[in-house]
Amino acid sequence: MKKQISIIGGGPSALLLAAFIDESKYSVTIYEKNKSVGRKFLVAGDGGFNLTHSEPISELVERYTPSSFLKEALLGFSNTDLQFWLSEIGIPTFIGSSKRVYPKEGIKPIEVLSAILTKLKQKQVNIKFGYNWVGWNDLEQPLFDNKEALETEFTVFALGGGSWKVTGSDGGWLNQFKEKKISIKDFYPTNCAYKVNWDVGFIEKHQGEPLKNIAITCGGKKQKGEVVITKFGLEGNAIYALSPQIRAELTQNSVSEIEIDLKPNLSLDSVLNKIKASKYKKTTDVLRKDLKLSNAQLGLVKTYVSKEAFLNPELLADNIKNLKIEVIGTEVLDKAISTVGGVSLNAINSNFELNNLPNQYCIGEMLDWDAPTGGYLLQACFSMGVSLAKHFNNSQ
Repeated sequence: MKKQISIIGGGPSALLLAAFIDESKYSVTIYEKNKSVGRKFLVAGDGGFNLTHSEPISELVERYTPSSFLKEALLGFSNTDLQFWLSEIGIPTFIGSSKRVYPKEGIKPIEVLSAILTKLKQKQVNIKFGYNWVGWNDLEQPLFDNKEALETEFTVFALGGGSWKVTGSDGGWLNQFKEKKISIKDFYPTNCAYKVNWDVGFIEKHQGEPLKNIAITCGGKKQKGEVVITKFGLEGNAIYALSPQIRAELTQNSVSEIEIDLKPNLSLDSVLNKIKASKYKKTTDVLRKDLKLSNAQLGLVKTYVSKEAFLNPELLADNIKNLKIEVIGTEVLDKAISTVGGVSLNAINSNFELNNLPNQYCIGEMLDWDAPTGGYLLQACFSMGVSLAKHFNNSQ
C-alpha cells in the first residue's frame, strides 16, 4: 500500500521533490493556491534564466549562509547533477561567460517548467489548484480555507519566501507557524537594491550608469562584479553577494559602510605609480586617460573625495582602491529578489522535518538561509527537494 505525501506549495523545491520520489512507494499530491505552479520560477527567468552556477561544488557550497545547512543537500544533488537531469528530461544547458548555467539558446522558461511537469505526469503526481493553506486543525492536520483537512502520512511545506507577492509568495503563513510555537524569523530583503543618500548633482548626472569591473568589500568579504547607480542607491551582483554582511551592519548600526575598489586588477602601488608617472597635468585627465575610469567612476571620486585628497597622489590612490560609501537601507521587501527569515533552522532536523510536528517538513525559501544571485537560489531549492525525496525513498 502506497503512503501519501502531500506537498503544499508548487515552487522549485516542491517540483523536484515530486520528480525524485519513488512512485512505487508513495502517492504524491501537490496543493497549490494559484491556478498554476512555478509562477516565481517563471518570473525568475525574466532577466536571463540562469538555472545554477558551474563553479566547483566545493566553492559553490561556500556561497550560502550558513553553508553548513545546505552542504549535504548540495553534495547529494550538485550543479553538475542538475545539468545532467535537465538534459535527461529534454532541457540541454550551456555555461555562459559568467559561468552561470542557462537552458540552451531558444529554450524559454515555460518550456523548462513544462518539461518538469511532464516528468511529474509520468510519475503520476497529482496537482490540485486553488488550495490555500490556512493552518492546522486540532488533530494537527493541515487545513485549507475551504475547511478541508489533509489526511496524509507526510506533509511537506514549500510555501516560499516573502517577496514577489504577485507570484503568490507573500510570506503570509508566518503567523500560522508562530501560533504553532514553531520558531520563525521575520522576513528581510536580500539580493535587493541598497539605499545610498546620493549627492543631488552626482545622481542627476549618473543615474542609470553602471560601475563595471569593480570590487566591493563589506564586513571583511570582497566581491568582484558590477553594480548600477540608481536614484535609490546601488543594485547588481557585486553588492547582492554582500547582503549578509550589509544586513548585519544595518541591523546593528542602522548604517553599513562599503568600500569600492574601482581598479581591483591593479595594486595600490600600481595605481599610485600611474598617477605619479602621468604626462597629464590635470588630475581628471590622469584618472580618465591613464587609469581608464569611466564617467560614473570619475563622478564618484569627485563627489566622495575631498579636494585636498584629490590633489594628493597617495590619498587619491588610496581612495580609488578603497572608496567608502554609506548604505542606509534596503529596498522594500516585495521588490527584493529573495528574502531571508521564515522558519528558523533550529526548528527542523537534518531531514527538514519540523521538530515539534512529526512527519511534517519544510523546504525551499521558506527556511532561513541566504544565497547570492547567479543560479545559487534555484540550485539550493532544487537540491533540498531532491534531498528530501531521497530521505523518503530510503525510509520505506
